[in-house]
Amino acid sequence: MSVLKGKKVLLGVTGGIAAFKTASLVRLFVKAGADVKVVMTPAAKEFITPLTLSTLSKNEVYSSFTDEEDENAQWNNHVELGLWADFMLIAPATASTLSKMASGNSDNFLLATYLSAKCPVFFAPAMDLDMYKHPSTKNSLKVLQDYGNVMIPAAEGELASGLHGEGRMAEPEDIVHFIGNHYSEDLPLKGKKILITAGPTYEAIDPVRFIGNHSSGKMGFEIAEKSSELGAEVTLIAGPTHLQVDEKKIELIRVTSTRDMYEAAHSNFEDTDVFISAAAVADYRPKTVAEQKIKKNDPSLTLELTKTEDILASLGEKKSHQKLIGFALETANEEENARKKLKKKNLDFIVLNSLNDKGAGFKSDTNKISIIYPDKKKDFDLKSKKDVAADILNEIIELLNA
Repeated sequence: MSVLKGKKVLLGVTGGIAAFKTASLVRLFVKAGADVKVVMTPAAKEFITPLTLSTLSKNEVYSSFTDEEDENAQWNNHVELGLWADFMLIAPATASTLSKMASGNSDNFLLATYLSAKCPVFFAPAMDLDMYKHPSTKNSLKVLQDYGNVMIPAAEGELASGLHGEGRMAEPEDIVHFIGNHYSEDLPLKGKKILITAGPTYEAIDPVRFIGNHSSGKMGFEIAEKSSELGAEVTLIAGPTHLQVDEKKIELIRVTSTRDMYEAAHSNFEDTDVFISAAAVADYRPKTVAEQKIKKNDPSLTLELTKTEDILASLGEKKSHQKLIGFALETANEEENARKKLKKKNLDFIVLNSLNDKGAGFKSDTNKISIIYPDKKKDFDLKSKKDVAADILNEIIELLNA
């Protein structure tokens, strides 16, 4: 999930050749889950049409105080727009617009809206090399930043004049990334590394059969998504599951067996701040694996099993600064068994759920948990796994801040 999800974005488009890039910019904001409204200067319409931006944003585009084609239309309220936005972005910001913003010259609807905005304002300069380097432009950039506005630096590249140099508007992807990073700074898990295991592990019997369980991995994947949303750097080690994540935000390591998961967990553990063991790891594997498919010749089949690696206990012995979170899925003596696991594996807290609770456990989209510490217990109602992930991470945030 993007940090921009649910944000109300007011995009100001001015009359520069880079205005054509705002179609991609609007699309990227919408894809990130933001609500976008666009304000254009009259000159911007020479480079991109209001219809294009209206279609992409699914909102009306504003460029004047009144509708010139309808003398009875209600006026466009620049103050209301300025108060509506969570942030305003002016892109491209031409030399002329920058100068007017710096001096408070309100000669069009966009500038009136800018002067009314109470939200953070970002601006992305775009102009030719000599204009960008002119002392008056440099002064405008300084004044605007002194006002508290945030500049998205211009890039270096080929310019409309044919020159090559600084002044090219940052690419839409870079602008969205810049603003996303800006809002990520205040997220509670910013700078933290979280390592998560999820899903089942499969232990081979022969080339086509295995020992496994019914875990879907949903709980671990929800925790990974929520951790990333809260600013963490997330590595997710997943057993066999069809679930996917945005791999630009979450490092996904696919494994099959418990041994695979053990090795991946240990190789990524050293610089981890929090390890969350949400995987349903197979407790046993066949002592020997048949090289060929076992034929159904005999009325019965005996398998000799041996214990698999205890990933969580081994990390509990190894931990120094890390916080360790485990899961316990129980069917009897739930709290007693969970507390034994909490102590034995040197955990900071354990998440208990019971297959006796309707709607909890494998495959479902809901879960009902208790969080058990060495000295206390917190019970939670039945919730979606997305909301359960939020509850677990709230506890982790408190743990990290204690």
